[in-house]
Amino acid sequence: MASETIKENVEKALEEIRPFLKSDGGDITLVSIEDDKHVKVRLEGACTSCKINQMTLKAGVETTIKKYAPEIETVENLNV
Repeated sequence: MASETIKENVEKALEEIRPFLKSDGGDITLVSIEDDKHVKVRLEGACTSCKINQMTLKAGVETTIKKYAPEIETVENLNV
């Protein structure tokens, strides 16, 4: 189970990203954090069918999460 601080930091990162996703009809949900290093998220709404969702995941979501929680090593979308 992820430490509470890491979870809080990941949630802060998702709150920063969420308005951009919602403006395009999408959203994101934190599914889990494993070993305090691996984040699993679920892109939702328009993001599930978007052709550039992997770019969004790597360039936007993963970068922002690592800014708030540098100990995170990977971010994975469970909709893939």
